[in-house]
Amino acid sequence: MTNKEILNNYVYKLVSALHATGIKDVVVSPGSRSTPLAYAFAHRKEFTLYRQVDERSAAFLALGLAKASTKPVVLVCTSGTAAANYFPAIVEAKIARVPLIVLTADRPHELREVGAPQAIAQTHLYGDQVKWTVDFPIPDDSQQTLPFIERHIARAVAIASTHPYGPVHVNVPFREPLLIDFPEQLPAVSFTESISSQLKPTEHAMNLFETVIEQAKKGFIIVGELPGRTDVTYIWQLVRRLKWPVLADSLSQLRANVPEDCEAYIIDQYDALLKNEAFKQMAAADTVIRFGAQPVSKPLMQFLTYCEPSTYLVVDEDPMFRDSLSLSTMHIQASIDQWLNDLIINPANIDSAYVNLWTQSNEAAEAKVETYKLEESDEGAMAAVLFQSLPDESNLFASSSMPIRDVDTFFSKTSRDIHIYANRGANGIDGVVSTAIGTQLATKRDTYLLIGDLAFLHDSNGLIATRYQECDITIVIMNNDGGGIFSYLSQSTVEQHYEELFGTPSGLQFADLAKMYDAEYEPVHTKEELKKVVQRPKAKALRIIEVFTNRAQNLEAHRNLWDAIGKELDKKWQV
Repeated sequence: MTNKEILNNYVYKLVSALHATGIKDVVVSPGSRSTPLAYAFAHRKEFTLYRQVDERSAAFLALGLAKASTKPVVLVCTSGTAAANYFPAIVEAKIARVPLIVLTADRPHELREVGAPQAIAQTHLYGDQVKWTVDFPIPDDSQQTLPFIERHIARAVAIASTHPYGPVHVNVPFREPLLIDFPEQLPAVSFTESISSQLKPTEHAMNLFETVIEQAKKGFIIVGELPGRTDVTYIWQLVRRLKWPVLADSLSQLRANVPEDCEAYIIDQYDALLKNEAFKQMAAADTVIRFGAQPVSKPLMQFLTYCEPSTYLVVDEDPMFRDSLSLSTMHIQASIDQWLNDLIINPANIDSAYVNLWTQSNEAAEAKVETYKLEESDEGAMAAVLFQSLPDESNLFASSSMPIRDVDTFFSKTSRDIHIYANRGANGIDGVVSTAIGTQLATKRDTYLLIGDLAFLHDSNGLIATRYQECDITIVIMNNDGGGIFSYLSQSTVEQHYEELFGTPSGLQFADLAKMYDAEYEPVHTKEELKKVVQRPKAKALRIIEVFTNRAQNLEAHRNLWDAIGKELDKKWQV
């Protein structure tokens, strides 16, 4: 058997094994050592191939595809620092529980640690930031090699797709020459299926849940970011039955598509409410039930520490449940499913006055926010205009720092079908543009990215992806010339060095960058301009709207809003 035949058999067995597991999407960055894999994926019509020359952006593009599709996505790169550039997205994927199959081509074993070019230590490159890693054997004609490849690919996909989802790393060494043939069919596989079990609670867990509800007098539900495959109709059914306040995180997918009979119980202004000390005292709970990830809101996290509920039940898919506050008293490892409907619950003991405290305070806060939207012209009001203008059946992707916090404050519950995404695993600002593009490519929905100027600069290379595949996306850049989030933090109280270290103004605007990518570009200075631009049909698939705001004005307006809500609460409850 020739070397080329050996390489063909090896590569196409790997590709065929991925196809057998249901893999559809592959993101490839160009490079020499990964030539066999790149050619094989490009030639096969069973896969959708996405291209991005910047590996850091490519990894986040794959992250967005997998986040929105909830299915594993393959990443392919060459050896050396190309693989290292995947690391930030892999970190995010691990914490955010997003399934990625990372294929890094490598030098053969004899070229490792001997000074060969583009050769780094790749075998455990990502450490414990991946769920599993394997170093494949070099292509050869051994009888055991191809069965090993086939089953370890099945294992990799199964591990990535088992609760909690996450990234896996397959390191694939190749010797030169690297060229392969293009056969008409993929080889057959003998390993046909890997079946994972469902995460259902035990009878004891269900009894525990029922007892928690029955004994609660002052209780509320927190719904954080849920796995993308979650059927939230089970949550809505629980809301109807319990009639408890539901503090719906901006990423919970419970602020949009809200059923009319559940609307009153969805608390979307808790972040502002919990800045009021008197309200915090009245709202202290004895029971909290949380589904999904910890919430975005810092005031909510501080409130939980303040009231220390005697019962804090977390429902999560991972036995290593998320509890940074060390407050949880119970944990049920389960997916959100039919079992919620099967619960026999009696919420009769819940204090109706306590429920009214939340719902009526939320209504009062909503009224103040509506006034704010009409009267103010700062960044928050601009964001609110964007949210109100989003069309039905669209996506909103929010960057970390101020954009996600403005979503938490100004994205009010709505009956419109809007999916909200963000990278809140590691909460970084890297790769946001690319991840947003990935969500659009996966969903084919009208997608809007809300991002600050620094985060946009951080991943402006992500726009390279628009040169290789059509990406229908509107990017709204809130340009306050620097790091606006730091204005709300303790660093801002120290004037010396603050602006150079945290404000970090660049003085950059993005008209020329938009021109470079042949994007539709609109500069905006007022709410009226923003509303008009967003609601106008797009002239091009890529649209960049640059909204010019002022950091100092943003800070003052936000604080005035919180103060107005606080005074209204004091008045309403006669504190």
